[in-house]
Amino acid sequence: MPSAGARGAGEGFTSEGAARVMAAACRWARLDGGGAKLIRFGENALFRLASRPVIVRVSRTVEYLPSVRNEVEVSRWLGREGFPAARVVEDLEQPLIIDDCPVTFWHLIREADRKATYGELGRVLRELHTLSVPDGLSLPPYDVFGRADLRIEKVPGIPNSDREFLRNRGRELRERLTVLRFDLPKGPVHGDAHGDNLMIDRSGRAILIDFENFCFDHPEWDLMVTATEYDSMKWATDQDYAAFVGAYGRDLRAWPGFATLRAIQEFKMTTWLMQNVNESSEVFAEYMRRISSLRDEKAPRDWLPG
Repeated sequence: MPSAGARGAGEGFTSEGAARVMAAACRWARLDGGGAKLIRFGENALFRLASRPVIVRVSRTVEYLPSVRNEVEVSRWLGREGFPAARVVEDLEQPLIIDDCPVTFWHLIREADRKATYGELGRVLRELHTLSVPDGLSLPPYDVFGRADLRIEKVPGIPNSDREFLRNRGRELRERLTVLRFDLPKGPVHGDAHGDNLMIDRSGRAILIDFENFCFDHPEWDLMVTATEYDSMKWATDQDYAAFVGAYGRDLRAWPGFATLRAIQEFKMTTWLMQNVNESSEVFAEYMRRISSLRDEKAPRDWLPG
């Protein structure tokens, strides 16, 4: 695999470093990376090329490589199924490794001038959960805590008291998880099923994106995202959530295990944001808001989306 000499990975991952990796990956793939625009920076950095309708996705470190390979295989499978989902560029090597950052290339989805509705999200998840996984596709179980532990230990600029609190909260949640009994049978699960991972193209189709956490597990893991956003953060209106439940056919909040899944989702949302605290004062302020409310179960979750 190529190496570009443009370090930007791991705990020092920044938007500037990711841009250097993107440019090196484009040179290797014989694409013109000039004028590429950063369109998202979080778990990964996403760049839209100016020269072709292609998205370049840069992951933080080579430790992400198994999940990146999983993404590529899932995209190809869903394409064969005719399922509306993001597609990798087939005529390019997938993935590249540039300075320990896995890089993939995706066809651009030309968006309509509206966001996906909660009803559309519920419908797409219901359809996804009914698919049969082929024998040749080996999907991992849901990685409940993902990279939360790595972030807690590695992200710079976090008070030690926060790290200790989050370590303890993680242990508590793992203990609570051991006694859960799920209702729904295992099947294909997106693993990060929020509205920003469903795009509406210019023909009005709802297209599922971001397969990094795609797995074979209980569908409750997908339902917990919207249920938590509604129940804890009030990011969805009553009408929005009713549309989601009506389209999917289940309200996770009625399940006795919801409180545990909601707590896990809040924990993960906080540690996900924590990895970007050095990007801006606004991100740091939002992290402080989240960690403060995690310390008080009764405190309102007046968190900002993102």
